[in-house]
Amino acid sequence: MTSHTPQERSGLALLVIAAAQLLMVMDGTIVTVGLPVIGTGLGIPEADLDWVLTSYALAFGGLLLAGGRAGDLFGRRRMFRAGLVVFLAASLLGGVAGDGTILIAARVLQGVGAAIVAPAALSLLADTFPAGPQRNKALGVYGAMGGLGSVVGLLLGGALTEYLGWRWIMFVNIPIALLVLAGTVALVPGTRERGGIDLPGAVTVTLALGSLVYAINRAGSHGIGDGLTLAFGAAAVALLAAFVVIQRKASSPMLPSGVLADRGRLGANLVMLLMGAGQLATFYFLTLYMQTIKQYSPMITGLAYLPFAIGIGIGSGLIGPRLQARASTRTVLATGMVVAAAAMGWFSLLTPDQNPLLVLLPAQLAGGIGLGIGFVAATIGGVQGVAPRDSGIASGLVNTSQQIGGALGLAVLAGIAVAATTSRPAGTPVPDALTSGYTAGMLGAGAFYLAAILTAVVLLRPRPADQDAPAVPVLPH
Repeated sequence: MTSHTPQERSGLALLVIAAAQLLMVMDGTIVTVGLPVIGTGLGIPEADLDWVLTSYALAFGGLLLAGGRAGDLFGRRRMFRAGLVVFLAASLLGGVAGDGTILIAARVLQGVGAAIVAPAALSLLADTFPAGPQRNKALGVYGAMGGLGSVVGLLLGGALTEYLGWRWIMFVNIPIALLVLAGTVALVPGTRERGGIDLPGAVTVTLALGSLVYAINRAGSHGIGDGLTLAFGAAAVALLAAFVVIQRKASSPMLPSGVLADRGRLGANLVMLLMGAGQLATFYFLTLYMQTIKQYSPMITGLAYLPFAIGIGIGSGLIGPRLQARASTRTVLATGMVVAAAAMGWFSLLTPDQNPLLVLLPAQLAGGIGLGIGFVAATIGGVQGVAPRDSGIASGLVNTSQQIGGALGLAVLAGIAVAATTSRPAGTPVPDALTSGYTAGMLGAGAFYLAAILTAVVLLRPRPADQDAPAVPVLPH
């Protein structure tokens, strides 16, 4: 057996961890471009297509903190491998799904696997590389995979859907996961801690959020007075109340009270939730617009998302860090959200027969820049001043806020879009009616970003630039 030098071993470990991060983030967007084809193939009504996205985000976000705790308790490399196996099995199930229910169940299972893998990967990175330049460089690679994963997901999803069929959106994960599993021999076992895991809290909050999303979705199609809408809404309230009680009584709560005791950290997480709410819905509406209205092929749709990806890269990699060095987190967040909200207003000008160079592509670039700036500031604000023992929970909570925001925001905005479409006068051409719904949904996303500005101004302190904030990468959609 060939022996490796410590440097070679750490390089291989970084490759394995980065590949896992790429895979988890990629799957947040890889189904987006294929949604219309999936809906047709499995007979999923357009009003229910958002569940293919929401189910993954709910499971991922709802179980992320518990997944991180499991790695701390049972061994990070062990849980990293277990999460990959769950993710692999879920991808196989999704690929052979015969109806929408099985596919959505597979997406939930993928989210469970991702919630175990993602925090274990970040913790293993910290265990492998000592604090200082080495770890910072590794964190940079890890963070870059987050941004790259979204782009790869959109492009790969489009190419696979067009040339091999939508099922390969699921099947492609299997060889990648197998390769990453084989590479885990290069990983250190990781440190382990004592304590317990708040599984009741994780399950309760995930079920609460799932009930809330279902109630919001059903209210959009059946009305707020519908029996099932009211039942699931009541269940969501009861489960959230139970979650609060569980957190107060748990010896090892999923969400330590001290993490959100600081107004600034609370504000940063609320802003991240609102950003996630607008971003996932924007991908959803733009995909439907491009494929249903403009009749773009899946491949062209994926390529048409490049301006958004470039914008996020510019905002998070160039503009955001420079602004952060000169201004407070509050100012940087507000700046990013102003740009993002303006982009949503730009999207509201979309029409069925419009030249994409006028709105579709440039508005994506602007929206990406605004969100990229926001991601940097919200992440720094979310971990600023937290006790070292809670740093993992704080960084995980930032990512959780984004995932949960995406699920809730998509449910709300999809309902707004449906209402806007159906309220058009009789005789309105179908493309015009659908486009008016999509643009109404994106204006709703803009309202979320305006709420994020207000949240930042009210809750974040106008302190100097957070020069000493730790670099914690975000897991974007």
